[in-house]
Amino acid sequence: MSSGNMAASGGGFNKSFSDWRVKMERSELPPITKSRLMADLKNLGVVSGDTIMLHASVKAIGWIVGGPDVVIQALLDVLGEEGTLMMYVGWEDSPYNLAEWSKEWQKAYLEECPAFNPATSRAHRKWSILTEYLRTWPGAHRSSNPEASCAAVGAKAKWLTEDHPLQYGYGPGSPLAKLCEADGKVLLLGAPFSSTTLLHYAEHLTRIPNKLVVHYRMPILQDGKRVWVDVEEFDTCGDVLPDVAEYFEAIPREFLASGKGRSGKIGEAQSYLFDAAEFVNFAVQWLEKKYARSD
Repeated sequence: MSSGNMAASGGGFNKSFSDWRVKMERSELPPITKSRLMADLKNLGVVSGDTIMLHASVKAIGWIVGGPDVVIQALLDVLGEEGTLMMYVGWEDSPYNLAEWSKEWQKAYLEECPAFNPATSRAHRKWSILTEYLRTWPGAHRSSNPEASCAAVGAKAKWLTEDHPLQYGYGPGSPLAKLCEADGKVLLLGAPFSSTTLLHYAEHLTRIPNKLVVHYRMPILQDGKRVWVDVEEFDTCGDVLPDVAEYFEAIPREFLASGKGRSGKIGEAQSYLFDAAEFVNFAVQWLEKKYARSD
């Protein structure tokens, strides 16, 4: 279910932003203004009304006048009232690997780990400093699957994030699937090819045998109470198929090399923009060709 509107909390990543600022002050990069970002986004092909899934490296952009908030605001201004911005945000305190932890850690988490709450649980900074900025943006919606959680702002934000399946949360009915349904696009803003979360949806759709499945437990809220639930999905941490690190780099690279999508600089960041559904179709065909099994 959608978490509804969530007001900005103001706090969050102050230390991360401070560290980023210090690094930028020591650089010789030119200042990047909001007007520069908007012009670069338009030149890359972002237009009003687009539904965009963003992966971003803020430090790759350069010295941003006004800080990371300006990146999101520039995108939202270009997208306009009919547009939507979404990110994969995960959950900072996810016990996904609980079974691999020490007995002491497992006991502590099983007894007292707070339930995942879409309205308050922190986004995972591993996926970009901007995840928490977007999660706490005025009017943001956030999906209720703890591990596959996405946040969005804009016209389609509620629809993209509501009713996110707990089981197989990167498959049909997920924000990734809806992004494709909405003729959405993926924007890699200084982020590596390997950050393309949409590949997990392609993994789900790929028709090949012996895809590995994982089972784990998550604490969620049910009727206001914390409940540990069992979750099943394809192993998105690197073992759905062999050579996952290879194809997470190869598929986006080959897709763009085939003439699909657009590339350019946003600020100082090498960036790419491409159609989500077209990319998934390409990825599924690539994976099925590589991993097809003869009878």
